[in-house]
Amino acid sequence: MRWQFSVNEIIRQQWNYITGSGKFNSFKIKHLSAISKCRTAALGGHVDACSDCGFYKYSYNSCGNRHCPTCGSLKRETWILKQEEKLLKIPYFHVVFTLPHELNRLCLQHPRLMYGLLFRTSWQTLKAFADDPKFLGAKSGMTAVLHTWGQNLSLHPHLHCIVPGGGLTKSGKWITTRSQGKYLYPKKTLRQVFKRKFMAALKELAASNTIVLSDEVRERCYRKKWVVYAKRPFARPQDVIEYLGRYTHKTAISNYRLKAVSNDLITFSYKDYKNGGIKKEMQLHPTEFVRRFALHILPHGFARMRHFGLLSSRGKATYLPDIQADMNIVPFKLNKEELRQAALNRLKRSGNCPCCGSVKMVEICHFPRGEPPDEVDVIRAVLKL
Repeated sequence: MRWQFSVNEIIRQQWNYITGSGKFNSFKIKHLSAISKCRTAALGGHVDACSDCGFYKYSYNSCGNRHCPTCGSLKRETWILKQEEKLLKIPYFHVVFTLPHELNRLCLQHPRLMYGLLFRTSWQTLKAFADDPKFLGAKSGMTAVLHTWGQNLSLHPHLHCIVPGGGLTKSGKWITTRSQGKYLYPKKTLRQVFKRKFMAALKELAASNTIVLSDEVRERCYRKKWVVYAKRPFARPQDVIEYLGRYTHKTAISNYRLKAVSNDLITFSYKDYKNGGIKKEMQLHPTEFVRRFALHILPHGFARMRHFGLLSSRGKATYLPDIQADMNIVPFKLNKEELRQAALNRLKRSGNCPCCGSVKMVEICHFPRGEPPDEVDVIRAVLKL
């Protein structure tokens, strides 16, 4: 879908500021440059035409950058379809682990270290409860997606986790959590254990001079009530994947939230979760908007979605087939081409001619980076169809 405004256009408009202000390092400039060129002639593309009515259109290549709000829809739908092959007939829970804003400076200074620690301690927390016979006493798992932003584009690191409401015992039997999977673990205790584990790891890093943790920040973190949010289980296992799919390829802000763009102000919508999720609008100067957007560019090669325990690659290969067999689940698998077509169907992209709608558009030529081919050449190619 083509939105009236886009983050890509804002970055192009602010390019002189990005490259000349000295506030963006070369790594972030590289990513912003890729996003600014997304679906423009700068990346090349191809021409599609209809063999019935002769309608033709230019399609520019996507940048494929994981931080780009314009890319990712096809990857998201493909990911959802692939995950549905691994679902079990059990309750699943959505758990969110959030870092206090007192640690934001450390996250900016050491993003790879801090975000990696968030993944590790979140899993250690859930595993500690799963291993305890008082709560479960079985092998569990977790799929987690890192988000570093709040609705207003400020730094707000948190982890969205999908956790199965049960686990596999040593004897190979599947058991559910207490109250037949109606709730996961006590929220208050989850918060305390998560806070204790994260702060213990931070103190070790400070003791080894890897980070600088001031006494003031440490004491404020200890005094503060950390946020761990656990939602009620999903109605159906399929709902889990649909829900998480919205997070896997999400970026700091989507184009549909942009309401107005000018040389002086960017207006965008956001939800005020402190007031019941009321929809509001915020205005930022374009340079501030770009600065906040760039806060959420992750380190090179950093995996923002990770799987643990039963849901890790090894866990799924070792345990999942037997668990599915015990639950009489027959995975419905699609080959590569079927998977792509199913993803396109979910996006309602038929590929038919938008003019006459009779047949699928045919690719007639490619053009390299730079200007598209001469229109006379395109028309000649169309006439040959």
